Amino acid sequence: MHHTPLRRALIAGAALAALAALPGCGGEPKDHANEAIGTKPAAVQPAPPKTKTMKKPVQGLPGMPAVLDPTDVYAADRPNRLSPVVKDFPSRVYVPNTNDNTVSVIDPKTYEVIETIPVGAQPQHVVPSWDMKTLWVNNDKGNTLTPIDPKTGKAGRTVEVHDPYNLYFTPNGKYAIVMASLDRELVFRDAHTMKRVKTEPVSCYGVNHADFSMDGRYFIVSCEFSGELLKVDTEKMKVIGRQKLPFDGAMPQDVKISPDGKKFYIADMMANGMWVLDGDKFTTPTLLPTGKGCHGLYVSRDSREMYISNRGEGTISIFDFTQNRLTKKWHLPDGGSPDMGGVSADGKVLWLSGRYDAEVYAIDTRTGVQLARIPVGDGPHGLAVYPQPGRYSLGHTGVFR
Repeated sequence: MHHTPLRRALIAGAALAALAALPGCGGEPKDHANEAIGTKPAAVQPAPPKTKTMKKPVQGLPGMPAVLDPTDVYAADRPNRLSPVVKDFPSRVYVPNTNDNTVSVIDPKTYEVIETIPVGAQPQHVVPSWDMKTLWVNNDKGNTLTPIDPKTGKAGRTVEVHDPYNLYFTPNGKYAIVMASLDRELVFRDAHTMKRVKTEPVSCYGVNHADFSMDGRYFIVSCEFSGELLKVDTEKMKVIGRQKLPFDGAMPQDVKISPDGKKFYIADMMANGMWVLDGDKFTTPTLLPTGKGCHGLYVSRDSREMYISNRGEGTISIFDFTQNRLTKKWHLPDGGSPDMGGVSADGKVLWLSGRYDAEVYAIDTRTGVQLARIPVGDGPHGLAVYPQPGRYSLGHTGVFR
């Protein structure tokens, strides 16, 4: 991320404060029709094999849409499975340019910028709302959110929200969660009006990214500037766990849950890899090296792989969930600084911003070949590919379930 003089000063102060940081703190099931035995004597019938379909339904956060598949949190994100809410929206890539205070709008069919939208100061991410009807531009230094109507591509009236570095939504759609990085707060707001409901102060520095458990009852937050992780109770809106990452100078970034809901992956741009965490137990995670400047994490449309952007070396690592290992690494021709982004609705293209190169990369997810390198404004960051499959949005650049 790009650091202003003010932010650099605060980072320096945070580093000193981190020395005194506390130690770590501790749906619906698939069809069960095939389980019917019939009327034959029980002794004749073997016990039905234990299969994925027999897994108990997930008892989700009250008000949260039922989990479609207890074995795959991304079951609603299959190629082109667009919600009726978004199916008629034009396909676009929205790129916030932090140093230009604009959003570049790319037509993915032509790989060309078709519009530049003026927004507030230092836009960091473009975030789809929980109901998927609005795109919120997080103007961090401007202390505002700019709404964009994805049907028309037009910006609406800004809403005053202090220090909106990043934005998430609770899985039941009740609250927006502002990652107030410099304020050192998680601010729960009404998901529609953005009126402040509760402020949860945090003791770490640089609350940054997050993802939710399969049942939505808690979420894991990365603290970039003090190298820490938080565990937060969603319903109570309260931090219930905190731990320091076991790496000197750690700078955790993006957070993503595994399809089966058993692990969280946390990108770390200084440890040059991603941490693998048991979210339920919240024990010390292990580090899987991926590449220099590990930054963004994006799951494929079939839930089999995860694309990992290594910003410091211009590469994308591929992690196979089933094999539990890295299988490939794609190198951008002429290098680059791949950062945040998303996957196209059909799953065929990975879109990433080039943070320090004023460009956006389109990459073929089958071959790793660069399809386009598109000039945009200065400091492109959390771009959103829209629309995408899914029933509702958890925020960031598009985390759908």
